[in-house]
Amino acid sequence: MKKSIGILTAGGDSPGLNSAIRGVGKSALNAHDMRIIGFRDGFRGLMENRIIDLNSSALSGILTLGGTILGTSRDKPHKMPIGGKTLDMTEAMLDNYNRHHLDCLVCLGGGGTQKNAYRLAQAGMNVVTLPKTIDNDVGMTDVTFGFDTALQIATEAIDRLHSTAHSHHRIIVVEIMGHNTGWLALGAGIAGGADVILIPEIPYDIDQVAESIMSRTRSGKRFSIVAVSEGAMSRELANRLTAAEARKEAAKSIEDKKKRKAEKAAAKAEIEAIEDARAVSTHDLTRELEARTGLESRVTILGHVQRGGVPSPADRLLATQLGSACTKFIVEQRYGVMVAVRGDGVEAVPLKDVVGKRKNVPLDHPWVAAAHNVGTCLGE
Repeated sequence: MKKSIGILTAGGDSPGLNSAIRGVGKSALNAHDMRIIGFRDGFRGLMENRIIDLNSSALSGILTLGGTILGTSRDKPHKMPIGGKTLDMTEAMLDNYNRHHLDCLVCLGGGGTQKNAYRLAQAGMNVVTLPKTIDNDVGMTDVTFGFDTALQIATEAIDRLHSTAHSHHRIIVVEIMGHNTGWLALGAGIAGGADVILIPEIPYDIDQVAESIMSRTRSGKRFSIVAVSEGAMSRELANRLTAAEARKEAAKSIEDKKKRKAEKAAAKAEIEAIEDARAVSTHDLTRELEARTGLESRVTILGHVQRGGVPSPADRLLATQLGSACTKFIVEQRYGVMVAVRGDGVEAVPLKDVVGKRKNVPLDHPWVAAAHNVGTCLGE
């Protein structure tokens, strides 16, 4: 009897998702004679049993398409909004998994998807995941598909901003996505020749940033490009966050329940206030740099444009390679794993080793060293 597999895409959209769907689907059909169905709109589609038959016709012509033909959502199996309530719908998903006599569910997504897939594995499903995100922050894999395309888009944006910054003698601050990691901003900043690069892993000193820009001005360079990750923070804000998180952790050991609850609530409120401040920190940084340097400053937020469009050849190749390896692991009945990139190859990493791990930029990473060596200010 031929194997049957289901596939879904969850979390934010990313270049290469359709390439990965095609990679899984065509490998399943051509190399292993499997049956494959897709669930629409992530885990919600699995819960609502909304499916699409991923036959050869459905998989044709999608390699270069952006987005995902299956649709996506950020719904979580154990926290699903249903009729004004938040319910655990894991059992309903398991019922639909069994109704279609699936041998495996393939989940394409980032860190959150890895967690949710692991929950389904613990509930009894055979699960294999593929690492997707433009942030490149999924643990236990060298790279995620979607990152290369977003890196190209962000780099091209910086290239274009150079001309307007030069023409008007301005500071251009460009905010690049990446959540709480700096891979995208650091890579695009180096490739695009940004003069300042600010990432979450290195809290910045505003005085150092302003001085770096003024030093350029004194040497006759009348413009500067500042590439800033959306998660970057000043040292002051980072210190506040560290203190609030320590306060929240310390509250767990307070014996008095009432006092413990109050202390945890206060720490949580402080953390939320800091996150709110971080959400507008790029605008605050831009205003502060203009005030300190006297140079006209403008902010450009790239936002979701980094997720759109045709995936790069590298992402198409990677997604196809991961999809092909995924079906091989299914044939070998290697379940509860993520298909991780290791050098030029792949390996199956247990999901339990992936969950809860975020891949941050190491301070001794070669990209950090390269930025320092070419004179880029990292805000230290």
